[in-house]
Amino acid sequence: MARAKLPRSPSEGKAGPGGTPAGASAPEEPHGLSPLLPARGGGSVGSDVGQRLHMEEFSLDSSVSEVQVEFYVNENTFKERLKLFFIKNQRSSLRIRLFNFSLKLLTCLLYIVRVLLDDPALGIGCWGCPKQNYTFNESSSEINWAPILWVERKVALWAIQVIVAIISFLETMLLIYLSYKGNIWEQIFRVPFILEMINTLPFIITIFWPPLRNLFIPVFLNCWLAKHALENMINDFHRAILRSQSAMFNQVLILFCTLLCLVFTGTCGIQHLERAGDNLSLLTSFYFCIVTFSTVGYGDVTPKIWPSQLLVVIMICVALVVLPLQFEELVYLWMERQKSGGNYSRHRAQTEKHVILCVSSLKIDLLMDFLNEFYAHPRLQDYYVVILCPTEMDIQVRRVLQIPLWSQRVIYLQGSALKDQDLMRAKMDNGEACFILSSRNEVDRTAADHQTILRAWAVKDFAPNCPLYVQILKPENKFHVKFAEHVVCEEECKYAMLALNCICPATSTLITLLVHTSRGQEGQDSPEQWQRMYGRCSGNEVYHVRMGDSKFFREYEGKSFTYAAFHAHKKYGVCLIGLKREDNKSILLNPGPRHILAASDTCFYINITKEENSAFIFKQEEKQKRKGFGGQGLYEGSSRLPVHSIIASMGTVAMDLQNTECRPTPSGGGGGGSKLALPTENGSGSRRPSIAPVLEVADSSTLLPCDLLSDQSEDEMTPSEDEGLSVVEYVKGYPPNSPYIGSSPTLCHLLPVKAPFCCLRLDKGCKHNSYEDAKAYGFKNKLIIVSAETAGNGLYNFIVPLRAYYRPRRELNPIVLLLDNKPDHHFLEAICCFPMVYYMEGSVDNLDSLLRCGVIYADNLVVADKESTMSAEEDYMADAKTIVNVQTMFRLFPSLSITTELTHPSNMRFMQFRAKDSYSLALSKLEKRERENGSNLAFMFRLPFAAGRVFSISMLDTLLYQSFVKDYMIPITRLLLGLDTTPGSGYLCAMKISEDDLWIRTYGRLFQKLCSSSAEIPIGIYRTQSHVFSTEPHDLRAQSQVSVSVEDCEDTRETKGPWGVRAGTGGGSTHGRHMVGSDPAEHPLLRRKSLPWARRLSRKGSRHTGKAAAEWISQQRLSLYRRSERQELSELVKNRMKHLGLPTTGYDEMNDHQNTLSYVLINPPPDTRLEPNDIVYLIRSDPLAHVASSSQSRKSSCSNKLASCNPETRDETQL
Repeated sequence: MARAKLPRSPSEGKAGPGGTPAGASAPEEPHGLSPLLPARGGGSVGSDVGQRLHMEEFSLDSSVSEVQVEFYVNENTFKERLKLFFIKNQRSSLRIRLFNFSLKLLTCLLYIVRVLLDDPALGIGCWGCPKQNYTFNESSSEINWAPILWVERKVALWAIQVIVAIISFLETMLLIYLSYKGNIWEQIFRVPFILEMINTLPFIITIFWPPLRNLFIPVFLNCWLAKHALENMINDFHRAILRSQSAMFNQVLILFCTLLCLVFTGTCGIQHLERAGDNLSLLTSFYFCIVTFSTVGYGDVTPKIWPSQLLVVIMICVALVVLPLQFEELVYLWMERQKSGGNYSRHRAQTEKHVILCVSSLKIDLLMDFLNEFYAHPRLQDYYVVILCPTEMDIQVRRVLQIPLWSQRVIYLQGSALKDQDLMRAKMDNGEACFILSSRNEVDRTAADHQTILRAWAVKDFAPNCPLYVQILKPENKFHVKFAEHVVCEEECKYAMLALNCICPATSTLITLLVHTSRGQEGQDSPEQWQRMYGRCSGNEVYHVRMGDSKFFREYEGKSFTYAAFHAHKKYGVCLIGLKREDNKSILLNPGPRHILAASDTCFYINITKEENSAFIFKQEEKQKRKGFGGQGLYEGSSRLPVHSIIASMGTVAMDLQNTECRPTPSGGGGGGSKLALPTENGSGSRRPSIAPVLEVADSSTLLPCDLLSDQSEDEMTPSEDEGLSVVEYVKGYPPNSPYIGSSPTLCHLLPVKAPFCCLRLDKGCKHNSYEDAKAYGFKNKLIIVSAETAGNGLYNFIVPLRAYYRPRRELNPIVLLLDNKPDHHFLEAICCFPMVYYMEGSVDNLDSLLRCGVIYADNLVVADKESTMSAEEDYMADAKTIVNVQTMFRLFPSLSITTELTHPSNMRFMQFRAKDSYSLALSKLEKRERENGSNLAFMFRLPFAAGRVFSISMLDTLLYQSFVKDYMIPITRLLLGLDTTPGSGYLCAMKISEDDLWIRTYGRLFQKLCSSSAEIPIGIYRTQSHVFSTEPHDLRAQSQVSVSVEDCEDTRETKGPWGVRAGTGGGSTHGRHMVGSDPAEHPLLRRKSLPWARRLSRKGSRHTGKAAAEWISQQRLSLYRRSERQELSELVKNRMKHLGLPTTGYDEMNDHQNTLSYVLINPPPDTRLEPNDIVYLIRSDPLAHVASSSQSRKSSCSNKLASCNPETRDETQL
């Protein structure tokens, strides 16, 4: 008997005080088996039954004898051993049932052999008795029962049947004994037991009574016992291999066996009973049963005697009862299978490629976004999508998945990712990828993250080699899924993007367009020029290529990064934004001119399509050059090319590349941009100003090292005269307190000493200061207000990009957090080190809260989506409160730039809603038309989205989907948003084009100017244009007539500006160049006497024919009405400010943006004309990388400037 001895513990060998063994006072072991004891599982009679666990308790000294305690797993009896072998043990029980099934099939086969060997015409009688011949007489009504009672059975056949019967009888009695539980009658009256006795006892009796050996025994009834044994065998088989087969398969098998048993029973019964009639053969009886059960009933074969007729009636009744029950069960299982989705077969998983989408609830918007983005890539057309969702399929989802386009490629499985059976159904271990998405509509977003984490853990445990793409809502939960290949944190990206929206306008639109797959065909049929250009540029995406294999960049090997970027854009129209070294996994955005390209580098560029899908027309370009044509000729010559080849038709701009010295000026202007100085060498005469060439290898004499850092140092060292002595010196360093694990460290502007928590409250004074409103602080820059429900850790990512070290100190905007709930101590500890960051309790739906937080001194207001409003009883109503509140603020504070986050992207059409604006209605029709054409960006032409005023985090779901094909998209997006800072990588900023910069004229020349002077890479333009919202955007003639007639009016003859510009070539849109600060609403046209002017305008309007003129006049009347309405709103706001004791200066009720439209142009062609107030998106190189790579003298000079403002962080800034 095997046993295990427990070793002594070290304390047992030592005696305690007084000679007592130390082990005697030790606490008792907890109940249960010790982990040191071996446990053995059984599978046979000898080992399975006698399994015991032995444990010996050893004496505490040698004088006490050993005590052996035996623990039995099972009762040590003969009956229990048999029960374990025949019933409980799956494998042995499966063998027994398989043997029983084979035995029953053998008896049925022996019966068929007996029927084929028996011929009633040779005589009928008992065994050993004289045979009697019998002939059926149809005219006689009497039945001869002898052919029914007696059959001819050969001795060998009888012997085999007797042996089989004895075995079956003994097995049945043994099972009755083992399964006996006190009620013997329950066992006896079971149908299988009765059938066993009918088919086995008569054979055993014939051993002792030989005349009965020819007695008929209905052995064919064993088919029902075989069916019963087959069902039990299947169940044991599933238990033995620990695998659940489809219930649908089991039910189909049972139905098939039932039909087979009915036909076999009817065939054998009718054949035997008709021995006293027409003596039908077995085949004829089988034919009769098939014809009868199929309800055909030819009538050529009929039973002749009443016993066989009675059997037919009984069989039909049984079939009418049994078969409908079986079919009902089958239909029920079929419906359940339709709900659950069935299985994805192993054969398909091994021969096809599929990805799995795990979600807690599947909405139609989420499904269509995923499918449209996933199948937008050509290489994924042969992939299958398996959806694993615990909820039942939605009606809309079911309707969409029935479309042939998706029904052949999308498989819906109802199940949980936490169950291995469901993961096996989805064939997770064979999947190419698994996307795990969080339910952002949950009220408790933390609970939603917890579910996502468990799903990720379950998938990783079941299929360790399956790549994971995980979406997390809250940043503090991100480190739980660090093992996943790609993770997107929603709140991180959301707040960083909203923060950049305040300093780089429409960053949200820029990023959204970059991460969406687009054809670049949107809006090409529109008569509006800005829509055509905006739609074409929206097709630009980020692609990658190895430099040695690239036709775009191969010729620039050994050249500087900025040289390659400029010339690739000039020659091919592609924008090189970054690269990755072969020996380094980090992606660098604009590593600077000192970075020399190598053939092994991976280049990342922005273009309409990737290089592999591009057509090159070098010969045509050379012909154009030889003929002396400019870039316009090339552009026209290639205009017949398809859109995916437009990269070859961008055209080259003829630039005068003179070797003149460029004098870059210190940075200034909005968004940290540089002012492009006009060269003086060619400033006079007929020659246009020239731009310095971009050098192949960086020359230290032409680039100002530490330019940006030195400017910032000067900002910090030499405060302006207005600031006086009250300036607080900021230092550069890493924030000491991170609110969550996993945040990327970023060098920021910090306070030398942390601010007390009481000083962070904006609207309440403390012992350190007595300020109670934003006006008292005397901020030099406009405020940035962000409204949120709670101070979550994601708000930390809103502050960090606005306080990054590369933002000039003079351009730091005060940040006010307007929170519905009071922030906790940990959050205040994280933000108290940042300068000019305050909070206040309040809500955007309260006018007093907005006025107290300084909304009239703010330039940007960010309204973040609230968790408590993300779910609603009716779909798409979750944004109702946010939209109405923002609309109210839009009416009260027209000059305020409001950026709103919505839950559903489809609701962005209600932002800044104008019910009677015909231009908005035209854009709505354009959106519907683009959606019908299959566009993934149908909402892109909505004015609030194009201008970057509205944003939905669900639009960034495509970032995770694109990572399956472009694994670099998440790192590049995080670098652009400032969430990650890689040494040597640049950052996103903006530069405003002023009137003084228009000498550059085109975007291509601007590209050269930036690359040659400050090594900055432009990636797009944010353009703002004045626009007359015409009533008929497509009727150019009517609009031009109205414009001319208005200019002929006496009162408006001298006022030509945004309101008096003729319609340009843009097809209905009117373009005017004006400063962003100037407002069309301040035009003298509206300051004149309103009513007399309106009357004269209405009289003039009678001259015009057509509907457009009358509607345009009604628009003007409506504008006058709105003006009076704004005056009432202005009085309301001023009265509330007086009631709160706030100064009313600074509130400008007339300044609004209702007559402008803004949009983003990503990587426009080089010949795009620059316009005033264009804001250019730049990727500026890392200043610290320049410090590290510059000469020792320049390095020391820059280090001294940094050390002067923060000696302690000098080593940190040099990296």
